Amino acid sequence: MSELSSELKSAAEELDAADGLAELRERFVLDDVVYLDGNSLGALPAHVPDRVTDVVRRQWGELRIRSWEESGWWTAPERIGDRIAPLVGAATGQIVVGDSTSVNVFKALVAAVRMAREDAPARDEIIVDAATFPTDGYIAESAARMTGCALRPVAPAEVPSALGDRTAAVLLNHVDYRTGRLHDLPALTAAVHAAGAYAVWDLCHSAGALPVGLDEHGVDLAVGCTYKYLNGGPGSPAYLYVRRELQDRFDSPLPGWNSHAEPFGMRPGYEPASGARRGRVGTPDILSLLALEAALDVWDEDGVSVAAVRAKSLALTDFFLRCVGEYVPDGRVESVTPAAHAERGSQVALRCDDAGEVMKRLIERGVVGDFRAPDVLRFGFTPLYVGFADVERAARVLALTLAETG
Repeated sequence: MSELSSELKSAAEELDAADGLAELRERFVLDDVVYLDGNSLGALPAHVPDRVTDVVRRQWGELRIRSWEESGWWTAPERIGDRIAPLVGAATGQIVVGDSTSVNVFKALVAAVRMAREDAPARDEIIVDAATFPTDGYIAESAARMTGCALRPVAPAEVPSALGDRTAAVLLNHVDYRTGRLHDLPALTAAVHAAGAYAVWDLCHSAGALPVGLDEHGVDLAVGCTYKYLNGGPGSPAYLYVRRELQDRFDSPLPGWNSHAEPFGMRPGYEPASGARRGRVGTPDILSLLALEAALDVWDEDGVSVAAVRAKSLALTDFFLRCVGEYVPDGRVESVTPAAHAERGSQVALRCDDAGEVMKRLIERGVVGDFRAPDVLRFGFTPLYVGFADVERAARVLALTLAETG
């Protein structure tokens, strides 16, 4: 392997030298590990601890309740939403940050059914991605019971043929969390609209890694987490996108005091606020919100474009697949991630019989990915801090580990 390793290391050095995003790595806390699990939890941006200390010691410790106004706590959900907006191809005023992905999926899906029923009362079916992340399936099933709809699991590629005049809403994942397959958001959204239904997209595995184009493609509603490619920290709040043209019709199943037109009026009757604020529910999680806001600085201060991130993501995953193909004996692993760029997110998933044990040993050797039962090794590539030398090292260590366990 020595000659081959030398050749691939040289290739990695050349690619790193030409990488326009390479300097961003210094803005993250990574130590000496190859961190390929940013599709589960993004790395810590180095400046965030100081910002959080200021929030805790000064804003909370000294200003206390005054910080709701003086430190901008009250407006944080919309302000931070506007910072996420360009990363998912949305104009300002359409995203609110708060709650978890699960809660936002529930709000979006029930609201979509309610709007569909306004258009055509007979619409009584929800279509959900058959391979969806489990929580989306659980929420969809509950939303179906609550709204009196039938729930129909369908593979994304089969959605256009499954749509009908009974379909109220369709919940899809932009990127499959197991395989890294990228689904065709523009075409599927257009098909949903042609059937008179509403499209709800889960962007957890795409936002911050590749272009989304919510406004361009007329997506109705979308949700996503912020602790993966947006590096907001463990459990950082999710976000909800409501297309501007639909905001006056957005009827949340969770009408909290924070989404009231007069939140401090304390009136018994509910009157929804205008705009993206309709997506709020209760008191915002300020500590997590402001940690996320700090984490987003890398996009603004360094002028990072989603297009540049996507180009590097594809180059990284291409190089990883090349290295795996060179280092790992045929038949030892099988890539379940599509080779075509148009069908690939920012991860590579390899099927391997002893995947659990292999990943455990990889992590012990400083290559951090994750394992999904029963037999998948997942490697997520965050272009803001992953380099080509990291990729070569990961593939080489993987090959050595597979040789031992095989």
